[in-house]
Amino acid sequence: MTDAEAASQKDADTATTGVDLVLTGIDGLDEMLGGGVPRGHIITVMGSFGTGKTTFGMQFLMQGLINGEKGIFISLEEDVESITANAASFGWDLRPHLKDKKLAVIKLEPADAKATVTRVKSELPEFIRKFNASRVVIDSVSLLNMMFGDDAERRARLFGLCQQLKTTGATCVFTAEVKDDNPRSSRDGLVEYVSDGVIGLRFNERDNGEVQLVIQIMKMRRLQHPRAIKPYSITDQGLEVHGDMEVF
Repeated sequence: MTDAEAASQKDADTATTGVDLVLTGIDGLDEMLGGGVPRGHIITVMGSFGTGKTTFGMQFLMQGLINGEKGIFISLEEDVESITANAASFGWDLRPHLKDKKLAVIKLEPADAKATVTRVKSELPEFIRKFNASRVVIDSVSLLNMMFGDDAERRARLFGLCQQLKTTGATCVFTAEVKDDNPRSSRDGLVEYVSDGVIGLRFNERDNGEVQLVIQIMKMRRLQHPRAIKPYSITDQGLEVHGDMEVF
């Protein structure tokens, strides 16, 4: 989508819903949402390993870069070289965006919990504002939450982070791991309550052993949206939701 097409789409979506929407860049999902997610929202993408959570976040940032928006990718798992290489496998060349300071990729170290928590609390909101980022991805908030000692502290820290992010005006995507025995709940059961929107990614396994990737918009404040479970694919160009298909 060109810049002009994106601007025209934005105007049309705002006029239709009364809410300023931003495209996720994921074909099929934006249609299900009626044009994207509300600007300034915090969206959590939940799923187990291999469901495409990190790819979702990177695809969201790439759509912003196409629109001329700056983005920040914060990783607690992969280093910059690995993230750049993974993005290239989908045809997304991050190097010119990094060079032009349109994109920032930051690696935080879970091993140094105290320093990481301090950086997130004291530096992140100001960095977002100075960088003038419109989109932020944190991959993953589950690892961030693990740095805190108990549920009360996790809840307080997570709520504080969301409040800080809200002050920047950026649209944010958190990725989160799910419980082994409940793919509809995050690992700590907290992030879905402080987020404006929750999108679930999971494997659907039938009795015959066939497995299908499925997506569900579980929550999206300020938008009327379908709750139907739809199949999606991870292609060589990223995620693609098949909104016109049914789950087998």
